[in-house]
Amino acid sequence: MVSGFYRMLAWLLPLACLSLALGLLVGSVTISPAAAWAVFKGQGDPLHHTLMLELRLPRVLAAFAVGGLLAIAGALMQLLLRNPLADPYVLGLSGGAAVGALLAMLAGVGTTWVSGSAFLGALASTLLVFGLARISGNWNPLRLLLTGIVVASGWGAVISFMLAVSPSRELPGMLYWLMGDLSYAQGFALPWATLLLVLLILQPLGRSLNVLARGSQQAASLGMAVVRAEGLIYLLAALMTAIAVTVAGSIGFIGLLVPHALRLLFGYDQRKLLPACALAGGSLLVLADTLARSLLAPQQLPVGVITALLGVPAFLWLLSRRPG
Repeated sequence: MVSGFYRMLAWLLPLACLSLALGLLVGSVTISPAAAWAVFKGQGDPLHHTLMLELRLPRVLAAFAVGGLLAIAGALMQLLLRNPLADPYVLGLSGGAAVGALLAMLAGVGTTWVSGSAFLGALASTLLVFGLARISGNWNPLRLLLTGIVVASGWGAVISFMLAVSPSRELPGMLYWLMGDLSYAQGFALPWATLLLVLLILQPLGRSLNVLARGSQQAASLGMAVVRAEGLIYLLAALMTAIAVTVAGSIGFIGLLVPHALRLLFGYDQRKLLPACALAGGSLLVLADTLARSLLAPQQLPVGVITALLGVPAFLWLLSRRPG
């Protein structure tokens, strides 16, 4: 396992460094490595200083943390629900967050209130899904999945109604948020703290997660507290998804695609898979956001559009590699 872990780092750490460097240097104004080095030494063009350290650096760091959170949440959801098509949004968290954010936008409040309302909406959706799934006194992954799908459909209907009755001047911002957008990301400290905390919690539990991946009955026969472990997985995945959606809106395919690709490369050991998800998911979202800022510069695209355009063919290719 140790050699496999270092092999994973040897692949993904350079990718992470490259993505961060490209995120800082590439955009509507391209900055050369020499000019960037001068900025880091406290010299260089004031415009480059503003672009790199005040505009791009916070956005790049937020994108990396959000991508890592979504990828880990997707891996945990696939483990919890025993469903390879599960992703961070399957239980309706993004729908609840979207309703909260859209209500704040309609009220005309600032971006901080929008983020706070999105988090409260995601939290309300989490409590609703978990409460409905346990309404009979117990729950299982299938009941949780079906409850989440129904709640997500309900949120979708509410969102469609809100878009239909909203003033036309509010629609562009609302649609950008729904498609996933890092333009108004409010800091990177919270997603980074959440990402590091989750990795610290999950890494010692890697062996238990490997056992749980073989099935709840087999895990229970080996003395594992299955219900407690599944509850912890659900709560952590819900927390990560709520933080990610609060910062960047609904960004698709990161949580679905990244865990599948990494299992092909590094296997199913959760002790390697989860840190790999953090690095690969963060790198992918930074690269996608860099492309979104550069493709039609100076106009910026929602990063969710880029992840969808890249994710659909990539996922179809993965399916063709594993026809079973």
